Amino acid sequence: MESLQEIHRRQKKVLFFLLALFILGWGFTDFKQICAGLILGSLFGLYNFWILVRRMERFDRAITAGKGRASLGTAMRFASGVAAAAIAISLPEKFDLISTVIGLMIPYILLLTDRILFHTKHH
Repeated sequence: MESLQEIHRRQKKVLFFLLALFILGWGFTDFKQICAGLILGSLFGLYNFWILVRRMERFDRAITAGKGRASLGTAMRFASGVAAAAIAISLPEKFDLISTVIGLMIPYILLLTDRILFHTKHH
């Protein structure tokens, strides 16, 4: 079984590639607001994914040690998503809100796709 760090490392590579595409789209197309929203949402989504990985490792250590419950950082990730949406709402001439929300979900979509491919390949 792969460790969380290996999965996170692979996800970062794919997400950085997508971010590069979004930056190219922002620089060379007329869809600047959409690409900027995707960039903003993806950056906040990457941050949320990093928090999730860090908290899951802490949760695993707490369960293994027989200690009490550990939080998975849901409130922190929710607040981060709200912050991304607030930025997009406060600067509508720079960021598209819908593409920001889609960008927030990209790391989770990549994770789901990665896990489906992993289980398809290994079963």
